[in-house]
Amino acid sequence: MLRSTFLPFFISSPFPPAQAFALRAYLPRPPPVCKYSSSAQSPPPPPPTSAYVHLPFCRKRCHYCDFPIIALGSSTPHRPDTDPRISNYVQLLLREIAATRAWSDDCSPLETVFFGGGTPSLVPPGFVSSILDALKSRFGMCDSPEVSIEMDPGTFDKEKMERLLELGVNRVSLGVQAFQEELLRACGRAHGLKDVYEAIEIVTDCSELQNWSMDLISSLPHQSQEMWEESLRCAISARPTHVSVYDLQVEQGTKFGHLYTPGEFPLPTEMQSADFYRTASRMLSGAGYSHYEISSYCKDRYECKHNLTYWLNRSFYGFGLGSASYINGVRFSRPRRLKEYEEWVQKLEDGLVVLHEDISVDTKDMAMDVVMLSLRTAKGLDLRGFAKCFGKSLARSLCQALRQYVESGHVVVMDDDRNMLSYPEFELKMSEDNDEMGNGVASIRLSDPDGFLLSNELISIAFGIISP
Repeated sequence: MLRSTFLPFFISSPFPPAQAFALRAYLPRPPPVCKYSSSAQSPPPPPPTSAYVHLPFCRKRCHYCDFPIIALGSSTPHRPDTDPRISNYVQLLLREIAATRAWSDDCSPLETVFFGGGTPSLVPPGFVSSILDALKSRFGMCDSPEVSIEMDPGTFDKEKMERLLELGVNRVSLGVQAFQEELLRACGRAHGLKDVYEAIEIVTDCSELQNWSMDLISSLPHQSQEMWEESLRCAISARPTHVSVYDLQVEQGTKFGHLYTPGEFPLPTEMQSADFYRTASRMLSGAGYSHYEISSYCKDRYECKHNLTYWLNRSFYGFGLGSASYINGVRFSRPRRLKEYEEWVQKLEDGLVVLHEDISVDTKDMAMDVVMLSLRTAKGLDLRGFAKCFGKSLARSLCQALRQYVESGHVVVMDDDRNMLSYPEFELKMSEDNDEMGNGVASIRLSDPDGFLLSNELISIAFGIISP
């Protein structure tokens, strides 16, 4: 499960009516058990090589957050290494890992591990080490895995940072969110601007750490275009290898959900939010960052390998409160309440929970997953591979349904060498009288930034073709 404080903009199928503009970091939040059945048989997916671990502890709940967390408070009588809430949860997590069988006897070792939350940097390094040891013992670990951890300013010092690096952490995701004191306070963040700059100094002073990301949020209450540009400039000057830019989603049940209505002051209008997104694309691209996924930018070769697992629709393990896994065509999420999660782990140990088994997978659901995830990326949808899995006729129908957006420039068509085809070239190739995809029509992607801004609408059209 990819940790985000924002609602995924793809929730279920068929695709719900929604705003055309949507920029949410995405991992599907499946129902507790989501099994597909169909007479169509698909080749089994490759075994998981990634694991997400949820560490739900926070000092306080931010005003926009609806994630399953455990708020420790700022005046707790316990130090983190002696807090029974942390130690008890980690023991529960270790029990879950031990009770989870590998996908098969000849599984590949883990290549990525992602500690998300919550605020994982509140967890003492010794507990992180225990979890990594448990994962390695149960599933194996490749020689050079990507091990990421989310860290918030004000929750770690140089000593803790160095200790985590010694344990094998080699990628940090720093939750800055904004470079304005008033916006941090308005969001209910536990850190201030002083903490932000201290955290950046700690991270950049660690010569062993070459790979780190910074998170920013746009469309916050009272956030102006000038504030957003300042945050982007400050992020660029810090020189992270990766930047994630998320657009605020107001969730029911959160403090923001009680206070604000989307699109109404002090929240920005939809057009203002779109301008924020265009500004991020322009400034980060101009600073040498590649916009490789709808909310993700990176320097050359610094894509988040773990998150690519999600965008490429690959299998992954999930562990911990509310976390999701995707194994053998089954999306499965654990309970979001601690007591229910404790009961679930006990049932897992007793053999009463089956996480993955041989099942048939609904072809339409698979096709929608592929389209939905592929069009989030700069690489786009491989039409050749899609046609091979789901039929040339369906691939051709998708292209025909999106043709007006090819003409408008929101959808980009590429040939086998990834050269962009003009609209007349596309029309000519698609008019050929055969059942092939069209000679030279190899892939489609959404343009940056305007195609990404219409992602909901365009994928909704695709869903209507796949499952009318």
